[in-house]
Amino acid sequence: MTAAVLFVLLVVLFLVNVPIALAIGLASVAAIWVQGDFPLVMVAQRLYAGTDSFPLMAVPLFMFTGVLMEAGGISRRVVNLADAMVGWLPGGLAAVAIVSAMFFAGISGSAAADAAAVGAILIPAMKERGYRRGFSGAVMASGGSIGVVIPPSIPMIIFGFLTGASIGKLFAAGILPGVLIGASLVAVATVLSVRQGYGGSEPFSWKRMTACLREAKWALGAPVLILGGILGGVFTATESAAAATLYALFVGFCIHRQLRLKELPSLFIRAVHTSSTILFIIATASVFSWLMAIEDIPSMIARGLLAVTDNRVVLLLLVNLLLLVAGTFVETTAALILLVPVLLPVFPQLGIDLIQLGAIVVVNLSIGMLTPPLGICLLVSCSIAGTRLEEVVRHILPFLLVLLVDLMLITFWSPLTLWIPGWMGK
Repeated sequence: MTAAVLFVLLVVLFLVNVPIALAIGLASVAAIWVQGDFPLVMVAQRLYAGTDSFPLMAVPLFMFTGVLMEAGGISRRVVNLADAMVGWLPGGLAAVAIVSAMFFAGISGSAAADAAAVGAILIPAMKERGYRRGFSGAVMASGGSIGVVIPPSIPMIIFGFLTGASIGKLFAAGILPGVLIGASLVAVATVLSVRQGYGGSEPFSWKRMTACLREAKWALGAPVLILGGILGGVFTATESAAAATLYALFVGFCIHRQLRLKELPSLFIRAVHTSSTILFIIATASVFSWLMAIEDIPSMIARGLLAVTDNRVVLLLLVNLLLLVAGTFVETTAALILLVPVLLPVFPQLGIDLIQLGAIVVVNLSIGMLTPPLGICLLVSCSIAGTRLEEVVRHILPFLLVLLVDLMLITFWSPLTLWIPGWMGK
């Protein structure tokens, strides 16, 4: 009875467009009230317990780092470097958008931040060069989705918080999949640009490349600090986020000198606004997850899936399908907290490592960021491009197809996700 109330009310609230955090919280409160075995004060206790976590401190810190690096003049330098690297390709600006998003992903950990920061520069530039608005938006949306795969990744942090998996190893597991996805998206953008007749920018030049690399060296220092510190065993993920914040402040104030003290309050507010949204979803979803555990729902679903088939390949395909559908209709953080407890009992029987599971889940949900109605990268890119959603969706289909191919490789070829974490020991 409790489970039925929980899921029915949750679906109804989603359908009437109640904000995700409120929908999850209200459904959970109603289920507790119907069950009658626990006092409603448990809701307050679970809300607090859901965010009382040292690893989760990395979320606002990485958010603030991304805001500081963007305001400190990082975006333009990163774009110039990407232009020097791949701008000579057919449709060079499209390739530049994707490579720039890959670089920025190593700073912010947020797909929406990637799409907004890089798209604000490159979508207008693409329109000036004669690129179609829908194509420009599709390129930037697909590139922005890499932001949650390449470390640091906010969804990876949340997955580690939910499962107890090493966040450092989860970050390492995202490196090769992120490079694979970026390279395949560049390949698709180049092929489509050849068909559309979009040309490149100026020819490749080692002199320009060296100059842009010198100018962007401080921007590239952030991902080196974060990943080097974690992979080298110097920092935990949370400590690396704090170090990255200090680094961003130093670069913005002392190196690029584009940050001003009077700007800090507004930058704090931007970071707090984004972080609080994520943490509020985590808090309310922790009540939901606690209820699911009380009702033994994850185990029941796992047994149901295993009853359908015991074929490993079929089960993996079913799990991927479930995650893709969830990513289409549910916000990433909420999808993680709702689905990860359900999937955990299934994967040991499939022989899938927990670190690989993290990569599979996050890549699936990153694809959901490109699909309506809730694709955040899609919506951000549409807004910047000034075009209708359906126009961008029409151009994004080739990118989605190649992402699905990448997903199958990540799912069925474990070295992609486990090779680099394997260097880190236990």
